[in-house]
Amino acid sequence: MPELPEVEIARSLIADRALHRRIVDVDDSDSYVGRPHSPGELRSALTGRSFIAAHRRGKTMWLETSGTGDAAAAIGPELGIHLGMSGRIVVTSPDGTVAEGGDPPSCDTRPRRAEWRRFTLTFADGGSLVLLDPRRLGRVRLNPNIGALGPDAAQVTQAEFRTLITKGTTAVKARLLNQSKIAGVGNLLADEILWQARVSPLARVDSLTSAQVNRLYHALKSVLKSAVAKGGAHTGDIIAARRPGGTCPRDGAPMVHGTVGGRSTWWCSREQALQPDQRNPTPGRSNVPPD
Repeated sequence: MPELPEVEIARSLIADRALHRRIVDVDDSDSYVGRPHSPGELRSALTGRSFIAAHRRGKTMWLETSGTGDAAAAIGPELGIHLGMSGRIVVTSPDGTVAEGGDPPSCDTRPRRAEWRRFTLTFADGGSLVLLDPRRLGRVRLNPNIGALGPDAAQVTQAEFRTLITKGTTAVKARLLNQSKIAGVGNLLADEILWQARVSPLARVDSLTSAQVNRLYHALKSVLKSAVAKGGAHTGDIIAARRPGGTCPRDGAPMVHGTVGGRSTWWCSREQALQPDQRNPTPGRSNVPPD
């Protein structure tokens, strides 16, 4: 599913191509994607406005809107967009040029269908912004609440990271996936970060050494930078090895599979071996597979 890099690519696309274009129509007829709003509510709130800024924290994206010329409403509502598991943002320019960002197109090779257009904004210049979502798991809503999210993974400082990552006894991968601690890391990114840092996904967070925490932080930053530049979390070095019979790209050792934090997890059997003093005494608490 889209992780921080895919959402950042979509946000950048909107910031580059969809700002300051007056909205003249909105198709918000999909009541599931637009919940809790009823059909027509988003249309009424957005028509006549323009997007003036595009923001992101973790996997959540929201757009600021302008007023409508009424002095009593100089600023409009925020529009939150969540890509779900397969959502893509498609922006059409006035000249008909189409640009996309979000879930990698290679994830779904089926011909696109009209019903996948879950939410459409039409601009006065003839262009549009569409949420294209085959699985219908995306979400569009006004004034989204982001208060439960931790600091953005791309913006978190090293001191913040150390504090957030080391408290408690959960497995380190489960902590990386906890959006209330650090927002934006999904399953593929977590495996890539842990592999680059040479840290076992099963290690208890309170057992991590200072050197391991430093490696995790620097791996987080480099993995995010690379994934955004290359087009998504699926471009990581370890991704192709996350399969039965896969071997570590660095040392050739067999990859190991388990469930950590409720998610399918792969790691190098040699360089990411779990040390005895890093085992969780109560495996069920961290969804750690039995030895």
